[in-house]
Amino acid sequence: MSNIQLIIEERAATIGKFMVGRLLPFRQKRMVGPFIYIDHMGPVKLNERENFDVLPHPHIGLSTLTFLFEGSIMHRDTLGNNVEVKPGAVNWMTAGKGIVHSERTPEYLRESELFMHGLQIWVALPKHLEQMEPAFSHIEESEIPSWTEGDLQFKLVAGEAFDKKSPVPVFSKLFMIEIKSKSKQSVNIGHHLYGEAGMYILEGAIESEGNLYGPKQLLVANESTLCEFTIHENTSIYIFGGETFAEERFIDWNFVSSSKELIEIAKNKWKEQLFPKIQGEEDEFIPYPSLPRK
Repeated sequence: MSNIQLIIEERAATIGKFMVGRLLPFRQKRMVGPFIYIDHMGPVKLNERENFDVLPHPHIGLSTLTFLFEGSIMHRDTLGNNVEVKPGAVNWMTAGKGIVHSERTPEYLRESELFMHGLQIWVALPKHLEQMEPAFSHIEESEIPSWTEGDLQFKLVAGEAFDKKSPVPVFSKLFMIEIKSKSKQSVNIGHHLYGEAGMYILEGAIESEGNLYGPKQLLVANESTLCEFTIHENTSIYIFGGETFAEERFIDWNFVSSSKELIEIAKNKWKEQLFPKIQGEEDEFIPYPSLPRK
């Protein structure tokens, strides 16, 4: 029997002025382990008159993971963090009971041509931590565990796997792994994985049980411990997942929670602009989206 349970194609979605490829949530698969939201952003070229500007907006009940392949984003939040995210580094922001942040092209690049390309990810918090105090960590590329096995290059972006642990301060048992290959070869890593697992093909191709899969596809495994495939030359993939939660998670705009009541409270709080403000951006915000007219 095939170990591929589901194939999810990127679907166009809009964040601000930019189109992204949405992978999760999907109507047939709302989460993979604790991963509840994944957007593939770009690649897109911004000219000197264009900038990446996502205005202040709130989150609850989750951690965000920003991972860039190209470009640069200036992260600001209501904890006072003001950090530039560059390719290979990890921004890990935990919303807990509530945080507001913005993401913009850094000031020194705002009149330059710029390529933007990366992954924007949400990881749901365990139920007992959904109302924790917000927190933020920035991990440089040099701190992320990386190693080679023959022509395979590995990077443990977050979580635990391969008897290694990423310094990203996660709150549940999970993994996010980058694998790049210079040549076509067999890969068998199932014994390193646990819980649920999904594989996103960024570039190149993989083969599984006689089928060929290519870029912009997310493959969800029936059983993570059976993760075995053939990777083609010049291929980059991301494998993510982990242990599932016992409780269902609900999403409303930027809010994630096991409690619809907590989401409703956060939604009304944002509409009334009662969340903390980002210093220097007090008058800017993304309004809660209104229902489309019929």
